[in-house]
Amino acid sequence: MRHPARTMLLAATAAVVTVAGITLVQAGPARAANPTATFVRTADWGTGWEGKYTITNGGPDTLTGWQVAFTLPAGTELGSYWEATVTSAGGRHTFTNRSWNGTVVPGASVSFGFLATGSGFPIDCTLNGTPCDGGTPTDPPTTTPPPTTGPPTTPPPTTPPAGGLPKHALIGYLHASFANGSGYLRMADVPADWDIINLAFGEPTSVTSGDIRFQLCPPTECPDVESESEFIAAIDAKQQQGKKVLLSIGGQNGQVQLTTTAARNTFVQSVSAIIDRYGLDGLDVDFEGQSLYLDAGDTDFRNPSTPVIVNLISAIRSIKQRYGNDFVLTMAPETFFVQLGYQFYGPGPLGLQDPRAGSYLPVIHALRHDLTVLHVQNYNSGPILGLDNQYHTMGGADFHIAMTDMLLAGFPVAGNPDRVFAALREDQVAFGTPSSVSAGNGYVPPAGVQAAVNCLVHGQSCGSYSPYSGTNPNFRGLMTWSINWDRYYDWEFRLHHGPFLKALP
Repeated sequence: MRHPARTMLLAATAAVVTVAGITLVQAGPARAANPTATFVRTADWGTGWEGKYTITNGGPDTLTGWQVAFTLPAGTELGSYWEATVTSAGGRHTFTNRSWNGTVVPGASVSFGFLATGSGFPIDCTLNGTPCDGGTPTDPPTTTPPPTTGPPTTPPPTTPPAGGLPKHALIGYLHASFANGSGYLRMADVPADWDIINLAFGEPTSVTSGDIRFQLCPPTECPDVESESEFIAAIDAKQQQGKKVLLSIGGQNGQVQLTTTAARNTFVQSVSAIIDRYGLDGLDVDFEGQSLYLDAGDTDFRNPSTPVIVNLISAIRSIKQRYGNDFVLTMAPETFFVQLGYQFYGPGPLGLQDPRAGSYLPVIHALRHDLTVLHVQNYNSGPILGLDNQYHTMGGADFHIAMTDMLLAGFPVAGNPDRVFAALREDQVAFGTPSSVSAGNGYVPPAGVQAAVNCLVHGQSCGSYSPYSGTNPNFRGLMTWSINWDRYYDWEFRLHHGPFLKALP
């Protein structure tokens, strides 16, 4: 909506006529506008910055593709980028649209972003070969730089998104679409200790369709299931209490591979429809199994090229943009897809490694500005090499400490010191653990879980592993599979860890 006062500024190029004491503004002939590319620095940490170009089609014809080229002065180098491809010759960089954002209708805008080191601004910008006619760069709030060597000692350059979560949160999955042996639990009966409730699961109609569906557990499996209207009313009641209810997509059986742009678009549309239908607060990405992998030659987590990775990143960005800053985004990868990336990444130079190794890293990295909480599943895992270059095995406090410390400290991917996965903010990191012996392999009794948290938060009860990240007072909390299994075992997880987390400073 245009502000009336700003509209009146058009009088500078218009004729002013007074009739019967009333001043009228008669606009003069409008000049045809052209597409423009406008640059802004969205973050600056002294030694580097994040930039964004917005391509706006102010002309009468649809753009069917775009290229933005500019030069970075000596001493300023291009880093990671997103929503475009790039070719470089010296300091000259040409960004070209991806398949999904090349068409820009009149009046519409698209954007791409990138990181750079150094203090220089882009110069000599052209859009499809003509001057960009962009705006003047603005000075963003100063933020802390991402680490370039690991383990880093400074926070990453992100600002905590709005979300309304408590400082230390209890996060659990609710079997909303199935019973799974633990019994059905109505949304209205979920205790108030749970700060984030992940609805398990939204699943695709086929592996590559991108068409996500969610429905309540059928009465034949869950005789006590509530009606959809009761379910929606219970969600609203939880939200009135300050709780967040998210759609979790994937799980063990919900393999999702966004191999095409069409699947990516269908994913955005179908997920948005579910969020709107139930009035949800956000999205949990629980891709497991064969959902994510890396193609041969895709070796840099900062600039992925594998379609299932690139399309997922783009889809989540689109969903996040649709719902705004209050949208809650969480992820629940297995250790195989994250921490294993310290040792192995994708198929490797000889193509002999599992192509799924570390394949969540490009997704987490690209979306770190949008990510609310990452809670890796520290269960159903094999031994993983920690930052101390020792193997850690699930089932005890040390495994939780070592695996979580990798996210809080950062680590070189596949041992490459030039490709460091930067530390996440403390408030973006939780860890996942089974609620009971029936919920998953790697169950740790409450005392062991709390010892791990005390080590990460206070530097106490650390056992044989001392965190490289130091103390982390803003550590977000604990996730568990699942709320249903916790009830089955008389709420051991909730009753021990809910009060424990709330008592942390």
